[in-house]
Amino acid sequence: MILVLDVGNTNITFGAYEEEKLVTTFRMTTKVQRTSDEYGIVIRDLLHMNGVKRTDIEGSIVASVVPNVMHSLTSAMIRYIGTNPIVVGPGTKSGIQVKTKNPRELGADRVVDAVAAYEKYGGPILVLDFGTATTYDYVSEDGCLMAGVTAPGIRISAAALSENAAKLPAFEIKKPDSILAGDTVTSMQAGIMYGQIGQTEYIIRQMKKETGCDNMKVVATGGLGRAISKETALIDYYDSTLTLDGLRIIYQKNRQEKKHE
Repeated sequence: MILVLDVGNTNITFGAYEEEKLVTTFRMTTKVQRTSDEYGIVIRDLLHMNGVKRTDIEGSIVASVVPNVMHSLTSAMIRYIGTNPIVVGPGTKSGIQVKTKNPRELGADRVVDAVAAYEKYGGPILVLDFGTATTYDYVSEDGCLMAGVTAPGIRISAAALSENAAKLPAFEIKKPDSILAGDTVTSMQAGIMYGQIGQTEYIIRQMKKETGCDNMKVVATGGLGRAISKETALIDYYDSTLTLDGLRIIYQKNRQEKKHE
Protein backbone atom coordinates (compact mmCIF):
# COMPACT_ATOMS: atom_id res chain seq x y z
CA MET A 1 0.00 0.00 0.00
CA ILE A 2 1.01 3.62 -0.46
CA LEU A 3 -0.04 6.72 1.46
CA VAL A 4 -0.66 9.95 -0.46
CA LEU A 5 -0.85 13.37 1.21
CA ASP A 6 -2.40 16.52 -0.28
CA VAL A 7 -1.33 19.43 1.93
CA GLY A 8 -3.67 22.35 1.29
CA ASN A 9 -4.07 25.68 3.00
CA THR A 10 -7.08 24.45 5.00
CA ASN A 11 -6.70 20.66 5.33
CA ILE A 12 -4.22 17.84 4.84
CA THR A 13 -6.04 15.07 2.98
CA PHE A 14 -4.66 11.53 3.21
CA GLY A 15 -5.44 8.60 0.94
CA ALA A 16 -4.30 4.99 1.29
CA TYR A 17 -4.09 3.02 -1.95
CA GLU A 18 -3.76 -0.69 -2.54
CA GLU A 19 -2.53 -0.77 -6.14
CA GLU A 20 -5.09 1.49 -7.89
CA LYS A 21 -7.83 1.06 -5.29
CA LEU A 22 -8.42 3.91 -2.84
CA VAL A 23 -8.95 2.04 0.43
CA THR A 24 -9.63 4.96 2.78
CA THR A 25 -9.29 8.72 3.18
CA PHE A 26 -9.04 10.99 6.22
CA ARG A 27 -8.17 14.60 7.01
CA MET A 28 -6.56 16.84 9.58
CA THR A 29 -6.47 20.61 9.71
CA THR A 30 -3.39 22.34 8.30
CA LYS A 31 -3.56 25.51 10.37
CA VAL A 32 -2.74 23.87 13.73
CA GLN A 33 1.01 23.97 14.39
CA ARG A 34 2.31 20.48 15.18
CA THR A 35 5.66 18.90 15.95
CA SER A 36 6.86 15.86 14.02
CA ASP A 37 5.94 13.67 17.00
CA GLU A 38 2.41 15.07 17.07
CA TYR A 39 1.99 14.53 13.33
CA GLY A 40 3.36 11.02 13.61
CA ILE A 41 1.09 9.94 16.44
CA VAL A 42 -2.04 11.41 14.84
CA ILE A 43 -1.29 9.89 11.41
CA ARG A 44 -0.53 6.49 12.92
CA ASP A 45 -3.74 6.57 14.98
CA LEU A 46 -5.86 7.67 12.01
CA LEU A 47 -4.44 4.86 9.89
CA HIS A 48 -5.29 2.37 12.64
CA MET A 49 -8.83 3.74 13.03
CA ASN A 50 -9.34 3.39 9.28
CA GLY A 51 -8.21 -0.23 9.25
CA VAL A 52 -4.73 0.30 7.77
CA LYS A 53 -1.66 -1.19 9.43
CA ARG A 54 1.39 1.05 9.51
CA THR A 55 3.52 -1.90 8.39
CA ASP A 56 1.40 -2.23 5.23
CA ILE A 57 2.54 1.20 3.99
CA GLU A 58 5.50 0.68 1.67
CA GLY A 59 5.75 4.17 0.20
CA SER A 60 4.35 7.68 0.34
CA ILE A 61 4.11 10.89 -1.67
CA VAL A 62 3.30 14.49 -0.69
CA ALA A 63 2.09 17.51 -2.64
CA SER A 64 2.10 20.69 -0.58
CA VAL A 65 1.27 24.38 -0.96
CA VAL A 66 2.20 25.06 2.69
CA PRO A 67 6.02 25.01 3.00
CA ASN A 68 6.17 25.66 6.75
CA VAL A 69 4.61 22.30 7.70
CA MET A 70 6.83 20.18 5.49
CA HIS A 71 9.81 19.61 7.79
CA SER A 72 7.67 18.31 10.67
CA LEU A 73 5.37 16.35 8.38
CA THR A 74 8.07 14.56 6.38
CA SER A 75 10.05 13.85 9.58
CA ALA A 76 6.91 12.27 11.03
CA MET A 77 6.46 10.09 7.95
CA ILE A 78 10.04 8.85 8.21
CA ARG A 79 10.02 8.19 11.95
CA TYR A 80 6.48 6.95 12.59
CA ILE A 81 5.31 5.47 9.27
CA GLY A 82 8.67 4.21 8.04
CA THR A 83 8.67 5.83 4.59
CA ASN A 84 10.71 8.67 3.12
CA PRO A 85 8.05 10.43 1.03
CA ILE A 86 8.46 11.67 -2.52
CA VAL A 87 7.77 15.43 -2.42
CA VAL A 88 6.20 16.67 -5.66
CA GLY A 89 8.16 19.60 -7.08
CA PRO A 90 10.35 20.70 -9.97
CA GLY A 91 12.12 17.64 -11.36
CA THR A 92 9.53 15.13 -10.20
CA LYS A 93 8.51 12.84 -13.07
CA SER A 94 4.83 13.55 -13.65
CA GLY A 95 3.99 12.64 -17.26
CA ILE A 96 3.02 16.18 -18.24
CA GLN A 97 5.07 19.22 -19.23
CA VAL A 98 4.47 22.55 -17.51
CA LYS A 99 4.78 25.27 -20.13
CA THR A 100 3.69 28.32 -18.17
CA LYS A 101 6.07 31.30 -18.08
CA ASN A 102 7.51 30.29 -14.71
CA PRO A 103 6.85 26.58 -14.07
CA ARG A 104 8.52 26.67 -10.64
CA GLU A 105 5.89 29.02 -9.21
CA LEU A 106 2.99 26.71 -10.07
CA GLY A 107 1.52 24.96 -7.02
CA ALA A 108 2.21 21.25 -6.74
CA ASP A 109 -1.51 20.58 -6.26
CA ARG A 110 -2.28 22.05 -9.68
CA VAL A 111 0.33 19.85 -11.35
CA VAL A 112 -1.08 16.80 -9.56
CA ASP A 113 -4.65 17.64 -10.63
CA ALA A 114 -3.50 18.12 -14.22
CA VAL A 115 -1.72 14.75 -14.22
CA ALA A 116 -4.81 12.93 -12.99
CA ALA A 117 -7.17 14.74 -15.35
CA TYR A 118 -5.01 14.01 -18.39
CA GLU A 119 -4.44 10.36 -17.44
CA LYS A 120 -8.09 9.69 -16.62
CA TYR A 121 -9.93 11.77 -19.23
CA GLY A 122 -7.38 12.73 -21.90
CA GLY A 123 -6.72 16.14 -23.44
CA PRO A 124 -7.45 18.85 -24.15
CA ILE A 125 -8.96 19.30 -20.72
CA LEU A 126 -9.71 22.14 -18.33
CA VAL A 127 -9.18 21.28 -14.66
CA LEU A 128 -11.17 23.18 -12.01
CA ASP A 129 -10.30 22.90 -8.32
CA PHE A 130 -12.71 24.53 -5.86
CA GLY A 131 -10.47 24.76 -2.82
CA THR A 132 -9.17 27.64 -0.70
CA ALA A 133 -8.62 29.28 -4.08
CA THR A 134 -10.60 28.37 -7.19
CA THR A 135 -8.22 27.42 -10.00
CA TYR A 136 -8.69 26.69 -13.70
CA ASP A 137 -5.83 24.96 -15.56
CA TYR A 138 -5.67 24.19 -19.28
CA VAL A 139 -3.94 20.97 -20.36
CA SER A 140 -3.41 20.57 -24.11
CA GLU A 141 -4.11 17.51 -26.23
CA ASP A 142 -0.47 16.43 -26.01
CA GLY A 143 -0.31 16.72 -22.22
CA CYS A 144 1.16 20.17 -21.64
CA LEU A 145 -0.09 22.41 -18.85
CA MET A 146 -0.25 25.66 -20.78
CA ALA A 147 -2.06 28.28 -18.69
CA GLY A 148 -4.20 28.83 -15.64
CA VAL A 149 -6.55 31.20 -13.84
CA THR A 150 -6.64 31.76 -10.06
CA ALA A 151 -9.66 33.28 -8.27
CA PRO A 152 -10.70 33.64 -4.62
CA GLY A 153 -12.28 30.46 -3.30
CA ILE A 154 -15.95 30.34 -2.35
CA ARG A 155 -15.25 30.21 1.39
CA ILE A 156 -12.76 33.10 1.17
CA SER A 157 -15.34 35.22 -0.63
CA ALA A 158 -18.04 34.35 1.91
CA ALA A 159 -15.74 35.13 4.86
CA ALA A 160 -14.78 38.47 3.29
CA LEU A 161 -18.44 39.53 3.23
CA SER A 162 -19.17 38.81 6.90
CA GLU A 163 -15.76 39.90 8.25
CA ASN A 164 -15.48 43.20 6.43
CA ALA A 165 -19.05 44.50 6.55
CA ALA A 166 -20.20 45.22 10.09
CA LYS A 167 -23.89 44.46 9.52
CA LEU A 168 -23.44 41.28 7.48
CA PRO A 169 -23.52 38.03 9.50
CA ALA A 170 -21.69 34.74 8.97
CA PHE A 171 -23.81 32.36 6.90
CA GLU A 172 -24.06 28.82 5.55
CA ILE A 173 -22.77 28.45 2.01
CA LYS A 174 -25.60 27.00 -0.06
CA LYS A 175 -27.57 27.94 -3.16
CA PRO A 176 -30.97 29.45 -2.33
CA ASP A 177 -34.04 28.38 -4.29
CA SER A 178 -34.21 31.73 -6.05
CA ILE A 179 -31.85 34.59 -6.83
CA LEU A 180 -34.69 36.92 -5.80
CA ALA A 181 -33.62 37.04 -2.16
CA GLY A 182 -35.90 38.52 0.47
CA ASP A 183 -33.54 38.71 3.46
CA THR A 184 -29.90 39.44 4.22
CA VAL A 185 -28.60 35.90 4.63
CA THR A 186 -30.37 34.60 1.52
CA SER A 187 -29.10 37.58 -0.48
CA MET A 188 -25.52 36.76 0.58
CA GLN A 189 -26.00 33.10 -0.31
CA ALA A 190 -27.38 34.11 -3.71
CA GLY A 191 -24.49 36.47 -4.35
CA ILE A 192 -21.86 33.89 -3.48
CA MET A 193 -23.36 30.86 -5.21
CA TYR A 194 -24.92 32.42 -8.31
CA GLY A 195 -21.83 34.61 -8.61
CA GLN A 196 -19.57 31.54 -8.54
CA ILE A 197 -21.69 29.74 -11.11
CA GLY A 198 -21.53 32.78 -13.39
CA GLN A 199 -17.77 33.16 -12.93
CA THR A 200 -17.24 29.47 -13.63
CA GLU A 201 -19.25 29.50 -16.83
CA TYR A 202 -17.67 32.71 -18.12
CA ILE A 203 -14.09 31.53 -17.50
CA ILE A 204 -14.76 28.14 -19.11
CA ARG A 205 -16.24 29.80 -22.21
CA GLN A 206 -13.43 32.35 -22.43
CA MET A 207 -10.69 29.71 -22.07
CA LYS A 208 -12.33 27.58 -24.75
CA LYS A 209 -12.55 30.64 -26.99
CA GLU A 210 -8.94 31.78 -26.53
CA THR A 211 -7.49 28.27 -26.90
CA GLY A 212 -9.72 27.47 -29.88
CA CYS A 213 -10.63 24.16 -28.20
CA ASP A 214 -14.40 24.02 -28.36
CA ASN A 215 -14.20 20.27 -27.72
CA MET A 216 -12.22 20.73 -24.48
CA LYS A 217 -13.46 18.50 -21.66
CA VAL A 218 -13.97 20.08 -18.23
CA VAL A 219 -13.43 18.27 -14.91
CA ALA A 220 -13.98 19.72 -11.45
CA THR A 221 -12.76 18.69 -8.01
CA GLY A 222 -12.51 20.21 -4.55
CA GLY A 223 -14.86 20.58 -1.61
CA LEU A 224 -17.53 22.78 -3.20
CA GLY A 225 -16.93 21.56 -6.72
CA ARG A 226 -19.80 19.10 -6.53
CA ALA A 227 -22.32 21.86 -5.71
CA ILE A 228 -21.14 24.05 -8.61
CA SER A 229 -20.94 21.10 -11.02
CA LYS A 230 -24.62 20.34 -10.44
CA GLU A 231 -25.57 23.85 -11.53
CA THR A 232 -23.88 24.06 -14.94
CA ALA A 233 -23.80 21.92 -18.05
CA LEU A 234 -20.34 23.26 -18.90
CA ILE A 235 -18.63 20.94 -16.36
CA ASP A 236 -18.47 17.42 -17.83
CA TYR A 237 -17.17 15.51 -14.78
CA TYR A 238 -16.97 15.94 -11.03
CA ASP A 239 -14.14 13.85 -9.56
CA SER A 240 -13.77 14.02 -5.78
CA THR A 241 -10.56 11.95 -5.71
CA LEU A 242 -8.77 13.68 -8.60
CA THR A 243 -5.89 15.05 -6.50
CA LEU A 244 -5.33 11.81 -4.59
CA ASP A 245 -5.40 9.82 -7.84
CA GLY A 246 -2.85 12.23 -9.32
CA LEU A 247 -0.50 11.60 -6.42
CA ARG A 248 -0.86 7.84 -6.87
CA ILE A 249 -0.13 8.16 -10.61
CA ILE A 250 2.98 10.29 -10.00
CA TYR A 251 4.21 7.87 -7.32
CA GLN A 252 3.86 4.93 -9.71
CA LYS A 253 5.68 6.80 -12.51
CA ASN A 254 8.61 7.58 -10.21
CA ARG A 255 8.73 4.04 -8.82
CA GLN A 256 8.84 2.62 -12.35
CA GLU A 257 11.63 5.01 -13.29
CA LYS A 258 13.71 3.86 -10.29
CA LYS A 259 13.22 0.23 -11.30
CA HIS A 260 14.66 0.99 -14.73
CA GLU A 261 17.74 2.78 -13.35
